[in-house]
Amino acid sequence: MSESIPCRLLEWDSEFFGFRIARVDGGRLTTKKMRDILAWCEENFIECLYFLADSDHMDTLRLAERHQFSLVDIRVELQRSISGPLAHATLSSTEAFQTRRFLPGDIPSLKEIARQSITGSRFFSDPCFSKDASHSLYEAWVEKSCQGYADQVLVSAGINQKNDPVSGFITCHLPTADSGGTIGLLGTAVDFQGQGVGRALVNAALDWFGANGVGDVKVVTQGQNIKAQRLYQSSGFITHTQKLWYHKWFAACDVALRH
Repeated sequence: MSESIPCRLLEWDSEFFGFRIARVDGGRLTTKKMRDILAWCEENFIECLYFLADSDHMDTLRLAERHQFSLVDIRVELQRSISGPLAHATLSSTEAFQTRRFLPGDIPSLKEIARQSITGSRFFSDPCFSKDASHSLYEAWVEKSCQGYADQVLVSAGINQKNDPVSGFITCHLPTADSGGTIGLLGTAVDFQGQGVGRALVNAALDWFGANGVGDVKVVTQGQNIKAQRLYQSSGFITHTQKLWYHKWFAACDVALRH
């Protein structure tokens, strides 16, 4: 086995789901790297391995499929510059829904919105992850975002915010050394979908990024989530990259034992 480590253990994922999960480093495979990956996983008792593959490298995709990696998601990353004038929602959308920073008392509502509205990720596509565990993942994610994982969490409510329920949320991350500004999660309550909540939240996020000196913003969604892609595209985002998520299971897949 080579001296370089081909994978890394994901401690948070492993603790949350209750079994050992790792991720392949890099987006391309060779026969030698695959041997190193399988040896490392055996040595480290890995039960599930994530791999985000470059979709334009056919040798990688063939190797992944040959070694029983299962395709679970198409990862679409969109990007836009906000250095120029921002595109805003229609007047009817901005009149109907106002946005603000989340309050601690919003967190139970945000967790329920995440549970209801985020249902199309790779965890829901993989039958080895129980639906309940997948829902709980996004509940935990939005709560963690409110506790400091995100740099800002914005919520939407009706114009009479004291009495109107929270109708959606969006999480924002300032640039890091290897990334520009990032939208993390976007969720809209089921009863408010199709009414302009998502557009209002995206615009509020872009305004917040602009006010904080961020020039470029990225967001990731799923290939099957056409509504989300259209929302971001109508807000000035364009497709930047497309990659493929694979999962490989080394242990027996029994959803009754997952989480």
